[in-house]
Amino acid sequence: MSAKFYVFSCRGDWGVVKKKIINFCLLAVLTIFICVLVTPAFANISQKTIINQDSQSKIVESQTLYESGRFAEAVQILQQAVQEYQQQGDTLKQAVALGNLSLAYQQIGNWQQAQLAITNSLDLQEFNNKNLAILAQTLDIQGRLQLLTGKPELALTTWKQTEDIYTKIGNKNSIALALLYQAQALRNQGFNKQAIEKLEQVNQTLKSQGDSLAKAAVLLSLGDTLENVGELEKSRLALEQSLAIHQRLKSSENIALSLLSLGNNARIQQKNSQAVAFYQQTFDTSSLPITKVKARLNHLNLLITEKKFAAAQTLIPEIQSLLIQLPPSRPSIYAHINLAHSLGGLNTPKSQIAQLLATGVQAARSLNDIRAEAYALGNLGNLYEKTQQFAEAINLTQQALILAQSSNAPEITYLWQWQMGRLFKAQGNFTGAIAAYDAAVETLESLRTDLVAVNQDIQFNFRDNVEPVYRESVALLLQNSGKKPDIQTLDKARTRIEALQLAELDNFFREACLQGQRVLLDQVVDKDNPNTAILYPIILPEQLQVIVKIPQQPLRHYTVNKSQVEVERTLAELREYILEPDRTEEVQTLSQEVYNWLIKPMASDLATSQVNTLVFVLDGALRNIPLAALYDGEKYLVEKYAIALSLGLQLLAPKPLTQKPVSILAAGLVQPPPEFPTFPPLPGIKLEFDLIAQTGASTKKLLDQDFTSSTLGKNVNTLPFNVLHLATHGQFSSRSEDTFILANDGSINVLEFDKLLRSQSETNTQILELLVLSACQTATGDNRATLGLAGTAIKAGARSTVASLWHINDQSTAVLIGEFYNELVNSKVTKAEALRRAQVKLLTKYPNYNRPGYWAAYVLVGNWF
Repeated sequence: MSAKFYVFSCRGDWGVVKKKIINFCLLAVLTIFICVLVTPAFANISQKTIINQDSQSKIVESQTLYESGRFAEAVQILQQAVQEYQQQGDTLKQAVALGNLSLAYQQIGNWQQAQLAITNSLDLQEFNNKNLAILAQTLDIQGRLQLLTGKPELALTTWKQTEDIYTKIGNKNSIALALLYQAQALRNQGFNKQAIEKLEQVNQTLKSQGDSLAKAAVLLSLGDTLENVGELEKSRLALEQSLAIHQRLKSSENIALSLLSLGNNARIQQKNSQAVAFYQQTFDTSSLPITKVKARLNHLNLLITEKKFAAAQTLIPEIQSLLIQLPPSRPSIYAHINLAHSLGGLNTPKSQIAQLLATGVQAARSLNDIRAEAYALGNLGNLYEKTQQFAEAINLTQQALILAQSSNAPEITYLWQWQMGRLFKAQGNFTGAIAAYDAAVETLESLRTDLVAVNQDIQFNFRDNVEPVYRESVALLLQNSGKKPDIQTLDKARTRIEALQLAELDNFFREACLQGQRVLLDQVVDKDNPNTAILYPIILPEQLQVIVKIPQQPLRHYTVNKSQVEVERTLAELREYILEPDRTEEVQTLSQEVYNWLIKPMASDLATSQVNTLVFVLDGALRNIPLAALYDGEKYLVEKYAIALSLGLQLLAPKPLTQKPVSILAAGLVQPPPEFPTFPPLPGIKLEFDLIAQTGASTKKLLDQDFTSSTLGKNVNTLPFNVLHLATHGQFSSRSEDTFILANDGSINVLEFDKLLRSQSETNTQILELLVLSACQTATGDNRATLGLAGTAIKAGARSTVASLWHINDQSTAVLIGEFYNELVNSKVTKAEALRRAQVKLLTKYPNYNRPGYWAAYVLVGNWF
């Protein structure tokens, strides 16, 4: 992170001086905010600041050192300045110098001294004549420190104080910045949407004003925050506006920052050529080595991801040359570690990587930056882990863990707890390994409010750095030294898999989206659903493990000796063949194999317990196959059981839909918009709507031109309904930006759809019981797509979703949907049983549609009754 000093001179006209102070401090704290918000490993900012000619030379010198990243030297000069002002009895200048000293200490991670300096600064202002402008800026620095040390709630309170002060002195730009900081504090607490609302409010306030660094900073911050929650197009527009203002102001370093953020935005959208162009422009525009090295490191990481190893190698000498120019600082240390990570993907000699990491450790120690030292030491331990030098790896990891915990850095702490778990396991210390994994999971849970908002200096990545922690911990619990796991261990394992799915959904929506009362599924089946069993199949590297809950019985567990590679190969073939009309025999063979894994070991127990409904909490590639089509050699699973998928938890009080009349809001689109030529027309939708109407359910239809995003929103907000039926093309993906449905006026992204459904829950006391998506499909080969499907409804408060794993013939869809609603409305059965009966009807009564490819695609996710 980087931030600017503020400077005070008491000579000259006070009004002019005050204006200069406020302007200078505006730039100072603006820098603080941008560098808190923008990923420090990728971006930095430097601005020419207003310095009064009469300012003391030590302040000028310390500022020069600070701006060049020589923070430790700046600390020494500022300490001298503080002493001189104290001897002169100039308490206001002393307070200003102490505030700047706190900023410098923050840069080197010396939180204790940073806190002492800011406390002393505030104390001096408390017992002397207060200058409100200086007090507000001092509080801004205190808020930054609170945010950096893991106290976002206190930071929010502090920045509300500064807003009050700026309001009192009538400084509109500073009011806007205070709101900006509050948005960052909200984001760090996981309240991304509230943060965006506040940023947009500030943007509206500044919109009518002329170009300014403050206005550009708001847009840059808004763009980066929107990107963080997956609203990439809105993010791009905001970043482009910030770039345009910076260009008109001819602020080259800020131009570089906007370009860097645009490069990151393009990269996330997989527009890699655009990303490379932005990174090159960043490099060419900036004069700061740290900004140049960040641009080159991002470019390097992108080339390695694309497996363009020769091109990647050409960048390395230049990056190494830039690193030499960097003075010791946290950004410099992270840049060294970033390069070490990249070199690890290029088969670089381990000694070269070790030297980079050792340099980072030494630099952190010279700065007394505990957090950076923890990160560098842990990465060095990881390198020793890879070379199987376990004693050295454990020693380094333990040091890193102690430092991370002492510096209140949970986003680093869990990494080294996880690493300790792996190391203990490698040595056969299963007790120690389980304890370490438990600690890592507990730390991750504490971060759950916003996993995406953790310190991105550490190249946070869900699939690489979070999912394996849960999965490996489950494997350890179930495979511990070959012992048969007891009931408590089984419960712990399945709870952890549920927690993983919840974390995946948080990652999908870029916020802690599923809050509320959780009801254990055991309680649901034991009390209210005595004929329902729950299955937790868990894919591990060497085995498939299955945990089963049968009503009124303790958990049981069995192991299938199939590796992850074998399981995924079989599932991929089944998913491929089920869509081909001449592969019925192969489909039955493969689906019988999966049946033997999941169902056969407990088939007799299910029959004895009179189970008629199976609820699956699925893992990995199992989410891509239709469990209704599993085959026992004579019958498909759907002929014997109603089937549902669950995230493993209930967030709403379970109530059967049959207790209330079914009231449907149905929207359909026969002809997709012209800008989506790959989607075919859906003429069967009219038949589908006719069949729904024939059930006698209360139905409001929006068809073709009547189905737009605005008309859907209007009807959602005004009509009483408990079922929302959407007959239109769409896709569910593990990427929120690739998840959408089509309306007559274009696509409705999942985040926009979420807002729409939530507005219904806010204006309508009737809960959305069921969301039906009759022509959408999950993204091919995406193991997490059904999580996005489920989360779309659950996040907005809907109990269940019915949707398809792939797009199928729209005439057969119309028949199946008609049968489903007929059973739901007139037979008063559960949602899962209604879907089962509809699928069996196609299988047995419609010869043209009896292949699994027609009827098995539809899945029920969420509340099954």
